[in-house]
Amino acid sequence: MADKRRFDLLADLLVSRFPETKRVFDVAGGMGKLNEALVARGRSCLTFDRRHKHLPVEYALRDFTLDEPCTADLVVGLHADGATRVIIEYAAKHSVPFAVVPCCSDNSMPYKPWMRHLAELGTSLGLTVEEVELPMEGRSRVLLGRRGT
Repeated sequence: MADKRRFDLLADLLVSRFPETKRVFDVAGGMGKLNEALVARGRSCLTFDRRHKHLPVEYALRDFTLDEPCTADLVVGLHADGATRVIIEYAAKHSVPFAVVPCCSDNSMPYKPWMRHLAELGTSLGLTVEEVELPMEGRSRVLLGRRGT
């Protein structure tokens, strides 16, 4: 079972690591629980997902693509599945930081090689990538990336 604290733990990490952030894109954000946690911490957030049943948060009922106009200071994905790679590519394209908590790959790659692949992808796109761990059960490794640090 997934750790129910994951949304609050990630929101706390994002606020502490990216204090300048005012607007967040939450990609493949499910019902919008991370959105809710970020708004509670004074951030504006738009969740992208195709779920029709979601919390009363700012929500875009569509897929997130590289062509989405960038009105965010940070793009994130918590267990975003097939959208994880897009998040990193989008961050590089639009020169905004990213944070992803990958759970499974979009190409059947095992978890550890998938994490290495994502970090290498960010680096190859000109981003500085680091990994941190959230104190929670389940997939808890977070990749953070940004330009020029």
